[in-house]
Order: sequence, then C-alpha cells, then structure tokens
Amino acid sequence: MTPLFYASRITGTGSAFPERRLTNNDLAQTIETNDEWIRERTGICERRISDLTQTSERNSSLGFLASQRALEMAGKTPEDIDAIFYGTCSPDTLVPSTACWLQMKLGAKKAWAVDLNAACSSFVFGLSMADQYIRTGQIKTALVVGSEVLSSIINWQDRSTSILFGDGGGAVVVERTPAESPRRILSSHLKSDGQLWELFYIQAGGSNQPVTPEIAGKNLDKMMMKGKEIFKVAVKSLADYAIEAIEANGLKIQDVDWMIPHQANLRIIEAVARRLDFPMERVLVNIDRYGNTSSATVPTALDEAVRDGRIQPGHTLLFDVFGAGLTYGSLLLRW
Repeated sequence: MTPLFYASRITGTGSAFPERRLTNNDLAQTIETNDEWIRERTGICERRISDLTQTSERNSSLGFLASQRALEMAGKTPEDIDAIFYGTCSPDTLVPSTACWLQMKLGAKKAWAVDLNAACSSFVFGLSMADQYIRTGQIKTALVVGSEVLSSIINWQDRSTSILFGDGGGAVVVERTPAESPRRILSSHLKSDGQLWELFYIQAGGSNQPVTPEIAGKNLDKMMMKGKEIFKVAVKSLADYAIEAIEANGLKIQDVDWMIPHQANLRIIEAVARRLDFPMERVLVNIDRYGNTSSATVPTALDEAVRDGRIQPGHTLLFDVFGAGLTYGSLLLRW
C-alpha cells in the first residue's frame, strides 16, 4: 500500500565561489576603512567577488558548479531531479528565472524550476518548500540552491554595505525517505514582516522605479541598509526561531549538535549564541573567508562541514536565518 506521506532528507551538498579574493586591505584602498575596523565589527577578513566578464562566475554558473558537486555526492544525475528551487536576490536576469538558466545548464530535462526571493532567507524557504512537495508525494528528488552575485548590487562607495557582502553559491539534493526515517528534515518555521522593509531594500530596479541614468548615478539601484536597527531585530528573531524549532520537536538546545546561522555578521552570530546559551565552537561560521553571501551562506557552510567531517550521520542540525523583507526562518533536521 502506498503511504500517504513521506519525509525528506539531504543526501548531497555542494558549493562554489569566484576566484578573486577581496581583502579588507584591498577595500581600504578605495573607501575610508581598515582591516582592524572591519574585523572587529563584522568578523570578515575577505570575500569573493565575481568577474562578470567571465560567464563561469555569473550567478547561475556558481549555482551550476555547486549543484554538480551536490549531485555527485548524492549519486544522482540531472535526469533524477523533479524540481529546482533557486534562492537568490541577485538573479542573472529577471526573465527568465535563474532557476531556468540552471535547469538548462544542467540538462535537468524533467525538472520544473522556480526562483525564490526571500533575500538571505531564500535557501531555507526553498528547502522548506522542497520538503513539503516531497512529504506530500508530488516529487521524489529536488535540487535547492542559494546563490548570489551581490557585488552587482553593491554601492562600493558605501562603507556600511560594501564591507559586508560577497559572491558564492551553495546547493543541496533533497530526496524522499520513509516518514519514520530518523535521518530527515524534522520541521521548518517561516515568517515575513513587510512592515520592516525599510531596514534593508533596493529602491530602484523594479516597476515602482525603473533604472534611468539619473537613478543609477545616485546608486538608487544598489542595496541600502540600516545596520543598527537590523542588528537588534536579527538577534531577537534568530534566537526566537531557533527556540521555536527546538520546542516544536520536543528537544532542548543541548540536543543540537551544530547550528548553522545566516552569516550576516559575526557579532550577530555571537550574540545569538549567548542568548541561547549555545557554545560558539558548535556554530558553523564561514563569514570570515566569504563575507555575507546572502542565500548562499547556509548551504556553503553546510557543505564545508559535511566535507571536512565535522557533520556526522545522526547529528542534529539547526538552520537559522533572517533577511530583507524582513524574512525569518528556522529548520531542524537530523543528518
């Protein structure tokens, strides 16, 4: 008898980054800052920046490389993919979707593909959606990607944003597993609050305000952020959604082996860990080497820890994110 419901689990991970490293000292050549100032406030030492004259470093190309690596780990081919959920706020093109560019590059002929823009929360939102489609039997195998070329939407003269962001892509293969399987996605918890849109936004570039030479000259088509206000909201929301996921599964914070938070700022991550009384040595961090890669932060940190052996079968993982919108989310799984 066919079961009514299933569960899903991640079976492959992958990541990809551009070659160019932009250090804090490099930034200090063009804006008023220095290495010590950036490290103390953000925890970032360097970030990767795409050369967009190279087709291999565009958004879908980073997603393609990350996806290939995830498929290889999972022992799957592009023909096995039923759906692609592509998280990004810096797409190759508005039309078609970057998910369709990836679908073409992979040759995933039977997969339907869609972009998701929840900013830095996009990967977790996409993973939650893939989980729901698999749980209800509509698909068997999904590819979930978080990939960004944020350097294309940064005002490089704005010290508050230019020091934070980098480019990169991460991907996971999610497969159907029996509902009672111990190794599965346990639950996800998502929220948005559009009333806080002014904390992080891009003013121009959509139908509200098309980009003209005058608009571009004022950098209104670049990211704008209120850092202090975001810090307060981020710490509270990350802690609250971590607790929600843990309590929903009848667990305690001590039952979590690894927390993988959105890599927005090391000071935010440390404040959340203190609030949860969770040891920093069990928090996965890659912001020091890659900066804030938005939707790519969680899957790239996950891939790194899977490949170096820190994450082992049976470990309980907590993904915890927030992003422009504002958007929030957490997801708990047993590896």
